[in-house]
Amino acid sequence: MIVLPRLYAILDAGPLPASENLLRAATELVSAGCTLLQYRNKSGNAREMLEHARALRKLVGDRVRLIMNDRVDLCLIAEFDGTHVGQDDLSPESVRRIIGSDRWLGVSTHNPDQLAEADRTTADYLAIGPVFSTSSKDRPDPVVGLEGVRQARLLTRKPLVAIGGITRGNAASVIEAGADSVAVISDLLREPGKSAEEFFRVLR
Repeated sequence: MIVLPRLYAILDAGPLPASENLLRAATELVSAGCTLLQYRNKSGNAREMLEHARALRKLVGDRVRLIMNDRVDLCLIAEFDGTHVGQDDLSPESVRRIIGSDRWLGVSTHNPDQLAEADRTTADYLAIGPVFSTSSKDRPDPVVGLEGVRQARLLTRKPLVAIGGITRGNAASVIEAGADSVAVISDLLREPGKSAEEFFRVLR
C-alpha cells in the first residue's frame, strides 16, 4: 500500500496560466518540502498541458511524485508518476490497463456509494470531497463535511485524500476526521512556499 504525504499540493493552471507562474509555484512548493504534486488544467488544450507537464517533470526530476489530473495519455507522454481521475473520466480499471501497475492511480468520490465502488477497484488511493465549500470547481458536488470524511474512513482501508475548501485553519480537523492527506489548491496560491510550510506545521 502506498503512503501519502500529509499535504497533497495541486497546481491548478487556471489561476496560474503562465508557465513561469506555474513553475515558480512548483519550485516554492518543492523547496518547502512537498513531495507530491498534481498538475490540473481544466481549460487548456493538449499542447499547453503537455508543455506544462514536461516543464514540471524537468524541473523536479525524481525528487517529487507528479500526478496528472484526468489526462492518462499526457501522464504517459510526460513521464508522470500517476493519474487522478474523476467520476466522469475513464473508469479506474481502464486507466490501470493504460498506465500499468507501477504508476499511482487516484479516484475522486463525492458520496459513500461512489467511494465504496472505487474501493473495489485497483485505485491506489481515494479522494473524498468537497469537504467544505470550494471555489476551485465550476459546478461542485454537495459538501460532505467532516462527517463525510469519517464515513469514508469507515468504508476503505486505502489511503484517503480529503479535498475541497481545505485551509491551514481547518486542515488539522480533516486529518482528525480520518483523512491521510489533504489536497489543497486555493490556500497554496498566495506565497506557495510559505503557505506549504504553515500547512506542514499544523499537520504534524
